[in-house]
Amino acid sequence: MVMHRNLGPFDTTAIGHGEMPLTIENNRGHEVGIETLHASLDAGCRHIDTAWAYYTPGEEEQTGEKLTREALETWNGPRDEVTVATKIGLRREWGPNGEPLWPRDGKPEHLIEYGKQSAQALGVDSIDLLYLHRHDPEVPYNESIEALKQLLDEGVAQWAGVSNASIEQIDIARGILGDKLIAVQNQYSPIHLETQDTLDYCAKLGLAFVCWSPLGGYRHPYDESKFDPFRAVAAKHGVSYQQVVLAWELAKGDHMFVIPGAHRPETILDSLKAGDLHLTEEDFAQLP
Repeated sequence: MVMHRNLGPFDTTAIGHGEMPLTIENNRGHEVGIETLHASLDAGCRHIDTAWAYYTPGEEEQTGEKLTREALETWNGPRDEVTVATKIGLRREWGPNGEPLWPRDGKPEHLIEYGKQSAQALGVDSIDLLYLHRHDPEVPYNESIEALKQLLDEGVAQWAGVSNASIEQIDIARGILGDKLIAVQNQYSPIHLETQDTLDYCAKLGLAFVCWSPLGGYRHPYDESKFDPFRAVAAKHGVSYQQVVLAWELAKGDHMFVIPGAHRPETILDSLKAGDLHLTEEDFAQLP
């Protein structure tokens, strides 16, 4: 059984499924996307994370949310056990040199519309967990959070979170959303340790810390040597180094959740085994 933890009011899996790779550029197609989500659900995953902005620039919007809906509607398992989170506040477009971009849009009236579109795409009356994806520097942060509160008040979403947020922004969100704020989703991995302050702050406040790109991500180059200690521990246990990374992150506290992405079923099935991996004190001594 995949490890369970409490994410706010939700009893869900500490290892979730980051849907993004299935619907942004370089994905492996619709059928593989459905197959991959079904594989993780069949293996016991009960937490899917998607976003309004998970689509290929220039193509149909919200394909990630629509894929998530289709996967759940065509799955034979207990849909009511699955927590679905999505995020609003980003769009997609191509840059002048053909590079994929993520323009920010935190205008309150737009966020309210995006939130309603997300509920429609997911096929739900009320979204389980709705995040502000990223701060739009052209809009005061509190105004964007007020829009999130309005979506909660209108029943478009049940609970709220903030993503890519600083301690200051977490405090602003708490001041507006109160106990309806249950999660912070920030990047964290052996190559992205700069969010340790927010990880610790969430533990202090009793908020879930949901770690995106927990394995370092694949869209930007990084120093592979950072993973060498994890490879050494993995060799001792006879598992993938990715499982060791995820187990190391989950050991940061009971408030820690990870949402690894996957392009194919085999990858997410390997990640879901990390909750069963027991790292020793000697192992942790080798790791950052």
